[in-house]
Amino acid sequence: MSARDSIHETVTSHPVVLFMKGTAQFPMCGFSGRAIQILKACEAEKVVTVNVLDDPEIRQGIKEYANWPTIPQLYVNGEFLGGCDIMTEMYQSGELQALIAAANASTKSE
Repeated sequence: MSARDSIHETVTSHPVVLFMKGTAQFPMCGFSGRAIQILKACEAEKVVTVNVLDDPEIRQGIKEYANWPTIPQLYVNGEFLGGCDIMTEMYQSGELQALIAAANASTKSE
């Protein structure tokens, strides 16, 4: 399976996916750490995290997949939302909480 196929399968198979540096327990950069804090504040459930430092092909592939040069990258219900700055703006406006709540509800109905 190519990196792009693997990324696509991950993004479309899980309601909330964060491609990040490190893990949720041990983020390896401040932006990834902030992204995890925001998701926790939104009470996101069943977040799938992908540590891009574990696989150089995924690290490069995710940038190409979204045509977005930076990591972390957040996907909700298969849709690319953005990185840490966009997550922060969406959280401050309340938009991210609504999207996460809807994603949480979709996992409960399965």
